Amino acid sequence: MHELARGLPHVTVVHGERGNPVYQVGGKSFVFFRTPRPDAVDAATGERLPDVIVFWVESEADKQALVQDETTPFFTTPHFDGHNSVLVQASRLGEITRQELAELVQDAWLAQASARRGAAWLAAQGTTSVPDRNPTDGDLRALS
Repeated sequence: MHELARGLPHVTVVHGERGNPVYQVGGKSFVFFRTPRPDAVDAATGERLPDVIVFWVESEADKQALVQDETTPFFTTPHFDGHNSVLVQASRLGEITRQELAELVQDAWLAQASARRGAAWLAAQGTTSVPDRNPTDGDLRALS
């Protein structure tokens, strides 16, 4: 995950008060490692989850496509209601492929990058827009 996030252009890494990495583009966070919080707990033990990562998404529809699919490790909490992001435990990242993780990180970056930076990066990838994805076809989210 770290390699994927650092590999995107114009990325800086800042650290939260507890040293947790926060990946930013243009001063906007797109992926960050959250410190344990009372809203994200282990259902079996009630203990705060120590390894939650927040990924920005483009829209509420994209968020819902991820969190409503019970085959993915993505979730949200009431704290993130109305916020275009999804949560995942780092310990569950192995449940998705590296390609899916790369798409998630890239989509998070695109959600926060300026239009100019996003267009330049997409052009460098040989495309001018993010392709539509159908989550039922094994992709992580449907983009419009």
